[in-house]
Amino acid sequence: MQISDLPYPDPGVPDARSGPRFLWWLGRGQLGGQARSLAWGLVHFCGIAGLPYTVGLGVEAVVDRDGGGLLLAGGLLLILGAAVSVGDAMLHRTAVTNWITAAARVQQLLARKTAELGSALTRRVAAGEVTAVSTGDVEKIGWFVEAVSRFLAAAFAVVALCVGMVLYAPAIGVVVAAGVPVLALSVLPLLPRATRRADLQREKAGKATELASDTVAGLRVLRGIGGEELFLGRYREASQEVREAAVRSARMWALISAIQVLLPGALLITVVWYGALLVLDGRLAVGELVAAFSAVATMLYPLQHFQEIAMAYSFSRPSAERAARVLSLTRSQEGADGPVTGRAAAPAPGGDLYDPGTGLLAPAGLCTAVVCGDPDLAGRLAERLGGHPVDGDGGTPPVLLGGVALDELALDTARELVLVQDKDPVLLSGTLRELFDVPASGSVTAGAALAAAQCGDVLDALLQSAPDGVEDPMDARITERGRSLSGGQRQRLALARSLVTDPEVLVLDEPTSAVDSHTEARIADGIAELRAERTTVVLASSPLLLDRADRVVLVHEGRAVAAGSHRELLRDEPRYRAVVTRETEEEQRPAGPGAARPAEEQELTGIEESA
Repeated sequence: MQISDLPYPDPGVPDARSGPRFLWWLGRGQLGGQARSLAWGLVHFCGIAGLPYTVGLGVEAVVDRDGGGLLLAGGLLLILGAAVSVGDAMLHRTAVTNWITAAARVQQLLARKTAELGSALTRRVAAGEVTAVSTGDVEKIGWFVEAVSRFLAAAFAVVALCVGMVLYAPAIGVVVAAGVPVLALSVLPLLPRATRRADLQREKAGKATELASDTVAGLRVLRGIGGEELFLGRYREASQEVREAAVRSARMWALISAIQVLLPGALLITVVWYGALLVLDGRLAVGELVAAFSAVATMLYPLQHFQEIAMAYSFSRPSAERAARVLSLTRSQEGADGPVTGRAAAPAPGGDLYDPGTGLLAPAGLCTAVVCGDPDLAGRLAERLGGHPVDGDGGTPPVLLGGVALDELALDTARELVLVQDKDPVLLSGTLRELFDVPASGSVTAGAALAAAQCGDVLDALLQSAPDGVEDPMDARITERGRSLSGGQRQRLALARSLVTDPEVLVLDEPTSAVDSHTEARIADGIAELRAERTTVVLASSPLLLDRADRVVLVHEGRAVAAGSHRELLRDEPRYRAVVTRETEEEQRPAGPGAARPAEEQELTGIEESA
């Protein structure tokens, strides 16, 4: 795989049982790239390994006044220099290619998993951890994949240097061969402690990132309640903990680096001292001493890659653990035979939507409004109706569409059949035309969806803020997450985007919570007209939406306890009336046998006037 071939047609199925297994799977998927990188690394490092012997031959030729030998040594130096240069350039190119392709594969896997889990991902994994995995952790995993081939080539060069010295000058080569393993293994006792400190640093950094993400997401609320300083103080404390952990980790890696400078220096001094004694005794030639000195000095470079691979693994292992934890999540429950996802065929059109967990039934072709006293329960119910995994649902039967469990459908099929718009839909940056470039049936145009969602003022606002020359509102750009728009405008654009997809079942969670009552009434009419004879489920407590629904269901404490029209439930069901009108228990009690409830009268009057 080359960089120009990205993205992968299929990134594969990862082994997400553990971090090391995930790294091993990633490496096995890039054997071709690793082999090319290793080959160029061998050219590079073998050129370096041959330099000491060539220098020794040149010195011997000078001592012996051998012109032919000197020319031979010079020619060999030119060849080795070319091998070092070309090998280094190609090693860097192939190693970086391995890094980029590995990082791209991980990002594709994470993107696929995010699309599979949807909004359930951030409920099962902290938002800060998701951010850390998709940014910094991807780079660290790629670093390890890149470093493997360089380490293997460096290890081969070190072994070649030691064996060559023993064969070239046995008297001094034995000292070099005995000292090099000590150099390579000297830092191993310190690596577990360095790894623990690095893990602690990353853990604290992840918590600080989560805190920062939560603070930014709730900044408006924090300003409203005056909690900015409180959260700023918490983040300051978390940041200081990260700094202290980073300093402790850096101290350990500095000690490892110092050892890898001190011990090679000591070996170099030992080789020079012992070699000089051998030369004085006539047991070692001057050229051989120079070759031994050059070999030890040259060996410092490949030995650095031993430290690099140790650092790369210690940093990438926890990153791979986090990535594997995210990639191991599944959208469906596990049965006795494993995941049941994708075994069933799509149901016939026109089937009812039924949730066995709550007893909620949404008949086909009707608009069913669902009232929940608990907003969190409403959000979880919306996710369940879309076939998304919900925490705490272990053992609960899956939602059925036309008698077929959504969990048993292929992911693409389930997404085409049922679309869920949650309370806080996201608008991606780009033009309005790009925003509506989503998979759709083609039966609903963007203009019809925008009209139904009452987006006329939104189009005017986008056109006014557009650069000169933009005449079509569909070509106007939306900023990141639609920050230039008000909450109600963002909500209406998101609703229009959901309407244009025209799925068989559309689930809307509080789609008009940020708009005024007059606009809400018109939106309710627009949804009813555009979704006629299509199954629609609206989770809301607004009387304007409830009065226009074909059927209203009250979900109380996780069970559907009443169903009927809005006015019937308002008259006969106290629990429904308490949620919709916000009445207290005392206000719900009539003053006398024939007395009307004031809140009920006000509710009905408001509905009639808005109609």
